[in-house]
Amino acid sequence: MQGQSFAWGRSRNQLRYRSKWIDRLWIIGLLLAALLLFSINLGGVPLRDWDEGTVAQVAREIWRAPAGSLRWLYPTLGGQPYYNKPPLMHVFIAWAYSWGAVNEWTTRLPGAMLTAISVPLLYCIGREIFPQRQAAIASALVYLTMLPMVRHGRLAMLDGAMVCFFLLMMLCVLRSRRDLRYCLGVGIGLCLMCLTKGILGLLLGAIAVLFLLWDTPRLLWSSYMWLGVGIGSIPVAFWYGAQWVNYGNIFTSVGMVNQSLSRVWTPVEGNSGPPWYYLLEILKYTWPWLIFLPPSWRLIWENRNLSWAKLLLVWSSVYFVAITLMNTKLPWYVIPIYPSLALACGVQLAQVANMTPKPYYSRIWIACLALLAVVAAVGSIYFMWFVGSEKDLELVFAAVAGTMALAAVLAAQGDRQFLVVLFWGSYLSLLLFMNSNNWVWELAEYYPVKPVAAMIQNSGVSQGQKIYTSFAYGRPALDFYSDRTVISASIMELKERWQQDAHPYLLLDESALQQLELKSYQRLGAAQGWVLITK
Repeated sequence: MQGQSFAWGRSRNQLRYRSKWIDRLWIIGLLLAALLLFSINLGGVPLRDWDEGTVAQVAREIWRAPAGSLRWLYPTLGGQPYYNKPPLMHVFIAWAYSWGAVNEWTTRLPGAMLTAISVPLLYCIGREIFPQRQAAIASALVYLTMLPMVRHGRLAMLDGAMVCFFLLMMLCVLRSRRDLRYCLGVGIGLCLMCLTKGILGLLLGAIAVLFLLWDTPRLLWSSYMWLGVGIGSIPVAFWYGAQWVNYGNIFTSVGMVNQSLSRVWTPVEGNSGPPWYYLLEILKYTWPWLIFLPPSWRLIWENRNLSWAKLLLVWSSVYFVAITLMNTKLPWYVIPIYPSLALACGVQLAQVANMTPKPYYSRIWIACLALLAVVAAVGSIYFMWFVGSEKDLELVFAAVAGTMALAAVLAAQGDRQFLVVLFWGSYLSLLLFMNSNNWVWELAEYYPVKPVAAMIQNSGVSQGQKIYTSFAYGRPALDFYSDRTVISASIMELKERWQQDAHPYLLLDESALQQLELKSYQRLGAAQGWVLITK
């Protein structure tokens, strides 16, 4: 009897050891696939306006600051105090500048690498909440092949890193249910989130609290949990305290209210939208996985008494309602919800893969896949015959069309391999798209900044000199590339600057130049339809 018990225990240990090795192989494989997808052609296109240009400028000023200046603690933008966000990611980018010079690749690298790390983190979360490994694998692959996650994760923005830190915190929350030592990881994850996007970290932390309140309320009364959160809060309290000591009430009114909390009740810089704004974002960019979301949510609701369903319900609903109620609407605010959608799809796809006997898949799924194939084929033909110069997009659309058509055929035949085709085809299509020069499509909306910035740099205008432009608004990417401050101004303001300043510098288009009716001026340079003039 003892021999049988010993043999059974040994067999169980071997199975556990084998399972751990399989998990390690999946983690390594997912990480390598993510690193390739998130790093290919990372510096191939210029930085885009707003977040990328601003983040890069703040990071460069930290990098340029002399030792002992504490610029990493008190960041600046154009020489003025920068209150908008804590500088954790800006410091990471400044470190990248210190060994790789200032360029697009080093600017985007820290965020891209952190977002790539979030892929195996999501797999680990799936292993914690799902009884089957297949659901965790499917969730990670869906997450890896979501267009908005890949695209925004590669940009020099804070959202990819924020998701990485949030997944780290949630993984530690889940593991702390059976090992209280992970409570320290909860505090570290919360600290990293608050030092990346400030108050948003508190919202994501509240999601973890609500989940524990529903699923494992005993942890909320654990001294280990509060000790971990307390340790993680020390750096956050230090940073906010240092800002208040240095700037006083200005930091409170500008940094915490005007640029953070006011986004709830006021559309910051006119970025507003209807209540269904984020629903449309999800509907536009989650294909082809959107096909599987409706049955996924039905499955979650049917299993709402289980931990994994509780987590997905709290995560997705609380965060979606919170950003919907905010008056400021920006596309990247929805990014933290995508991992929960990937987990929801993953559990549904695991059920699809385990259907027996020969499965008969939903006609709606087959029809949607066929429709995607037709749309992608039309896109490929359009770029082939009517554009001609966009061979990259022609190839990308052809890859998508082939993937969806083959998946539709296999699904119609009841072949489970249609999921393998979807995963591989989506990954290869994204790889082709990211290797093109079109993955930052916002660059095509306005004039390219790099030629204009080069013209400004070669014009002899000194660094730190303010330049006023007739463009409708300021472009942070132009400030970054030109290493000058370019301020948007109306025609009346431009006239006043010309009359009052001893040495005004105006960046004008031909229409504005004619409206100003200047009698004499010195032309310093021209590029892309813009001319730089002075007296």
